[in-house]
Amino acid sequence: MPVIELLLSEPTAFAESFEDEPSSGLFPAEDELVAGSVPRRRREFTTVRACARRALGQLGVASVPILPGLRGAPGWPAGVVGSMTHCVGYRAAAVARTEDVVAIGIDAEPNLPIRTDGARDLVTVAEERARLPALRARRPEVHWDRLVFSAKESVYKAWFPLTGRSLDFDQAVVTVDPDEGTFQARLLVPGPVLDGGRLSGFEGRWLLRHDVLLTTIAFARRASAAGALV
Repeated sequence: MPVIELLLSEPTAFAESFEDEPSSGLFPAEDELVAGSVPRRRREFTTVRACARRALGQLGVASVPILPGLRGAPGWPAGVVGSMTHCVGYRAAAVARTEDVVAIGIDAEPNLPIRTDGARDLVTVAEERARLPALRARRPEVHWDRLVFSAKESVYKAWFPLTGRSLDFDQAVVTVDPDEGTFQARLLVPGPVLDGGRLSGFEGRWLLRHDVLLTTIAFARRASAAGALV
């Protein structure tokens, strides 16, 4: 059953895969990047790029190599913004034209708890951790610490192309709505100025399907300075 189409819609284009693609689908420049990689890494690298090229095709954009740039961010064709993600059993990509969408961030994670308290403390802030017991009581099937982590990954992927700056885990606070399948991320550092207003946060969507947690952000041109859903 499709997953990402439950979270994103036009003008964003997207594609996903629950199985790996043949490794022969890479451009030479991409193939060089994973020439010495273990088979698992090569498969996920290949499949997520196949998803990206299918999504680009929906926009009428020709297939091109998608090479990592600054801090590993994907290098999209001119006039395109996008995001890719992969985890065990799932790969996806989402793209849009920059005239329609300012930023996209997507992230997929296995629905498993973060392994240690130390790791949880590293990727969450006290305000987020304080809400975890109530979220677990509301919907115990969701590993909420992992979902908060995924939301922050989506925030970073949307943030970095706008700013060219890092965003640490303690520089945004995520609030999740367990019933509506949405989340809000409040920035604790100054955001970029867009259309005359300073961005103060992002809004996104999330779901759990097939033991995968998926979070998405698509920030539209028509959005206010507080962030918006597409």
